[in-house]
Amino acid sequence: MARNVIVHYGGFGLELPTSTRGDINSRWLSIMLEVDQQRHAKPLAEPREPTERIQGCCRDHTLFCVGVLRQHGIPARSLVGFAGYHRPDYKNDHVIVQTYDTETQRWLRFDPEIAEPTELLPTPYDIPADADAPFRTAAEVWKGCRTGSLDPNTFGGGPESEFGGLWYIHNYVLMQLAHRYADELLLWDGWGAMTLPGGPDDATLNLIDDIADQLIAVESAVPPADASSMDALLRKRYDDDNRLHPGTSVTQYSPYGDPPLTVPISPGPAHGQSPAPGDWDTSRDRRSKSLSAPGVLQSRSW
Repeated sequence: MARNVIVHYGGFGLELPTSTRGDINSRWLSIMLEVDQQRHAKPLAEPREPTERIQGCCRDHTLFCVGVLRQHGIPARSLVGFAGYHRPDYKNDHVIVQTYDTETQRWLRFDPEIAEPTELLPTPYDIPADADAPFRTAAEVWKGCRTGSLDPNTFGGGPESEFGGLWYIHNYVLMQLAHRYADELLLWDGWGAMTLPGGPDDATLNLIDDIADQLIAVESAVPPADASSMDALLRKRYDDDNRLHPGTSVTQYSPYGDPPLTVPISPGPAHGQSPAPGDWDTSRDRRSKSLSAPGVLQSRSW
C-alpha cells in the first residue's frame, strides 16, 4: 500500500509534476495522509496514478509502514543506513523497516520499496543483519570507515553526488539515533552535531565514535530483550544531549538544491518519551497519525 500512496521523487523513468515536488517535505505521516486525501479522497488501497502519488523517498515508504504496523499494535521502527542492493559498486543512503517478530524473538528488517526479490536482494522481506548484509546501519558503516575496513567514498547519495563520504555518514549516525527514538525526521533535516562537507572536527568525531558503538551494541544484542538496559542508557543520552536530538527547529536542506530553511517543529510526545517494545501506541504522536480515519481505510490487507 505504501507504494500505491508514495512515489519516489527521483521519478526513475516517470516525469513527475513540479507542482507537487514540495510533497517531499511532508515531515510527518499525518501530513502525508492529509495531502493524499486532499488529492484523492478515497481509501488508501484504491489505485492512484503514479504521477498523482505523494512524492517522497525511502523514509516516507518506511514511515508509512511503521505507522500501519504500530496502528495494529505491532512493534516497528525505522532503521537508517546504506543499501548495497541498488547497484553492485556503491551503497546508497537508505531507510528500511524493522518490526519485532514475537515468535522468533527478533527484529525483522524489510524494504517497503522493493516489491519482489532481486539478484542483489533475494529476501526483501527478511533482510539479513550479519556482517556481509546487503543493508548496513549508519553506525556500522561509520565504524568500518573509521577502522579503515570500508571506503567512505562508496557511501552516500550516489557515486557522482556531492552528498557522500565521511561527513555524510557522520550525519546519518545521528539520523539513525533520532529515528530509533521516534524522531523520524526528513533525511535532509539538520540539527545539533550534524556537519557540512569539510567536517566534522575531532571532538565531534569522538562523539560519533561513541554513539556508533552504542548503537551497534544495542542493535546486535541477542535476544533483543537483553538490549533493554543498553537502550535505556542510550535513550537517556539522546534526550539529555542537545547535540544529539532536534530541538524546537531544524535546518531543512533540499535534494533539489533549494536554499536551506530554519523550520520549527512542534514538541511532541515522541521526544523524551520514545516507545519501547510493548508500548508502541503512537496514536497521540504527530509522526504516526492513526490510519483509521473515516474513509481512509476500507481494507486490512497491507
